Amino acid sequence: MAITNEVKKILDYYESDNPGTKSNLARILMHGKLAGTGKMVILPVDQGFEHGPVCSFASNPHGYDPHYHYKLAIDAGLNAYAAPLGMLEAGAYSFAGAIPTILKVNSSNSLARDKKSPSQAITGSVNDALRLGCSAIGFTIYPGSDSQFEMMGQMREIAEEAKAVGLAVVIWSYPRGGDLSKESETAIDISSYAAHIAALAGAHIIKIKPPKAAILREPERKLYEKNNIPISTLSDRVRHLMQSSFNGRRIVLFSGGDAKGVEGLMEEIHSLYKGGANGSIIGRNTFQRSRDEAMLMLDQIINIYKGNSIKYLCQQKST
Repeated sequence: MAITNEVKKILDYYESDNPGTKSNLARILMHGKLAGTGKMVILPVDQGFEHGPVCSFASNPHGYDPHYHYKLAIDAGLNAYAAPLGMLEAGAYSFAGAIPTILKVNSSNSLARDKKSPSQAITGSVNDALRLGCSAIGFTIYPGSDSQFEMMGQMREIAEEAKAVGLAVVIWSYPRGGDLSKESETAIDISSYAAHIAALAGAHIIKIKPPKAAILREPERKLYEKNNIPISTLSDRVRHLMQSSFNGRRIVLFSGGDAKGVEGLMEEIHSLYKGGANGSIIGRNTFQRSRDEAMLMLDQIINIYKGNSIKYLCQQKST
C-alpha cells in the first residue's frame, strides 16, 4: 500500500529525523486495519513487570504465553505490539515481520517501596531493539517523581541512540510520586504538562492517561478560567492535550487503564476520537478478557477510530 497523504502529513511534522526513523514511523502508521488513516491502536503487554503475573494474567491464563499476545495483536489488525525484552524475545522468530514491535526498555514493579521517588530500571537496549527488528523503543518517565530528572536524563541518552540508528521513540509520560496524589495524577493541568514534557524531550509518540477535569495547581486554575479553556468533557480535554503536544504535531495515544466494562470503554474511546486523539494503547482491557471478547472489542475500537462512531452509538442503543 502506498503511503497515504494523511501519513505523509504526520511524517512531515518530524523535521529533524532521518529516513530510517521516518520509515519506522511509517511502518507503524501503515500497518493493520487502521493503515493510512493517521490513527493507531497498539497492544502493550508490560503489565507482568509492573503488576506481577497473577494480577496480569490469572483472569485469562492464555496470557501467560508470550505467543498469545503476538497472535492477538496480529489477528486483531493492530498497528504494533509493545512489550519488554523477554516477551518479545519469546516470539521474535515465530512472528518476525508479522507486526511492527516496540521494545519497552525500562520497567518498574509493584514490590518497590519508595512512593515519593518512583523510578524504573533499564531492562532493554537500543541494540536489543535492533536485534529483534523493532520499529521503536518505549520509555516511561514519571513527571512529579523525586527521581524524574534522573529518568529524563536516561531517556535522553537512549532516545539519542535510538534516533541515530533509525528507531522511533515512544514516551510513556505518567505523572506520579512527589506530592502528587493518585487523583491528581490525571488532573488536566498535570496531564497537559506531562504531554508537553514528553514532546519537549523528543518523543515521536506520546502515551498518556485520559485526563480528568480536575485542576491541581491554583495558578493554572486561574489561567484556565481567564483564557476560557474548555475542559468539561473528555473530548475537550483531549483537544487541550493535543494542543499541548506541539499543537497536534506529535502523535498522542491514550492508555486504556484498569479493566472496565465494554460500554464504558467504548464511550471513552469515542470521546478520545472526537477530541482528535491519534489512537489508543490498550492492554489489560483486551488480554484480560477471552480472545473472542478481546477480538470483538478491538474491532469496535478500530471502527470508532475509522470514523464509524455513529454506527457504534446506534449499535449501543439497539442492544
